[in-house]
Amino acid sequence: MKAKTSVTLSKEVLKAVDRLAGSKNSRSAVIEAAVREYLKERERTFIYAHDLEILNRAADRLNAEALDTLKDQADPWRPEME
Repeated sequence: MKAKTSVTLSKEVLKAVDRLAGSKNSRSAVIEAAVREYLKERERTFIYAHDLEILNRAADRLNAEALDTLKDQADPWRPEME
């Protein structure tokens, strides 16, 4: 269900919306699509920031595990000692 609202836009923005809408879409459709896209981007930004926070908290442990794993690897540039 849609709700009616009122927003104030600059003339330049309104002209751009009208150009995008053309004769096939309404201003409301263009503005709703833009707001939906903005909200999706904000959600993605929040999720990425949250994931980064989790990785940063675990960074020292993950780096230590990676170094341990690399120590167990053979060095391809050094002959194996027998």
